[in-house]
Amino acid sequence: MHRILLIDDDAQLGPPLAVYFQRFELELTHALRPSEGLAQLSAGGFDAAILDVMLPEMDGFELCRTIRKQGDLPIVMLTARGDVMDRVVGLELGADDYLPKPFEPRELVARLQTVLRRRRSDGPGHGQGQGPLEFEGLHIDAARRSVLRQGVAVELTGTEFDLLHLLAREPGRVFSRDDILNQLRGHEAELYTRAVDIVVSRLRKKLEPLDCIKTLRNAGYSLALRKAAP
Repeated sequence: MHRILLIDDDAQLGPPLAVYFQRFELELTHALRPSEGLAQLSAGGFDAAILDVMLPEMDGFELCRTIRKQGDLPIVMLTARGDVMDRVVGLELGADDYLPKPFEPRELVARLQTVLRRRRSDGPGHGQGQGPLEFEGLHIDAARRSVLRQGVAVELTGTEFDLLHLLAREPGRVFSRDDILNQLRGHEAELYTRAVDIVVSRLRKKLEPLDCIKTLRNAGYSLALRKAAP
C-alpha cells in the first residue's frame, strides 16, 4: 500500500479522503501545518505528497520548493481557484501535477496513480532490455532513471526524466505539446500546453551548458544532440 501525505489546513478534508483512498490501496496521512508535514516527510516512508496552496506558516509554493530541495518525491498541488498562475508557479517549482479545488476524489486518485507509476518504474527489472542512451555529453539510463551531464549526475523530477527519455528515444523527432502531455500523464486530462513549456524550461536549465532541446515554432520539441560515437 502506497503512503501519501496530505498537507492541508482543512481538518475536514483528510478523514473522508483517507477512507476513499483505501479503496485504491492508498494510505493517507493528514498534516494540518507545513512544519508538521515536513517533520513527517523527514521521517521517511512516503511515496507522494499532496500540497494545498493556501497554508499557514508558509504557502504551498514555498513548501513545494522546500520539499523539492530534499529530493524528487512526487508532488501534486491543490489550487483553490484553479488559477492559471497558481499552476504555472507550482510546476515551475517542481510539482509533478496540479488539481484545482473543488475536485472529485477519483480525479485526485487518478493523478496520484500516474505519478506513482512513474516512481514504480524505479523498481527492479524496469528497463531490462533498454540499454543506456548515449549522446554527446549526455548519458541516460532508463533502468536506473539516472542522467549524467558531461559525467556529472543531474537530479531530475519524475516528469522531467520522463520528458527527456521520451525525446531521447527518438532523437530528431518533433513531439507536439499535446503528444507530450498525452504520453506523460497516462490518463485523459485537461490539456494544459503551458505545462509542457514549463517542464522543458526547467529541464534545459538543469542540462546547461548542453543545448539539448530544440524548439520548433508552432510544432513542438525535439532532442538536438548527436549520438555518441561508439
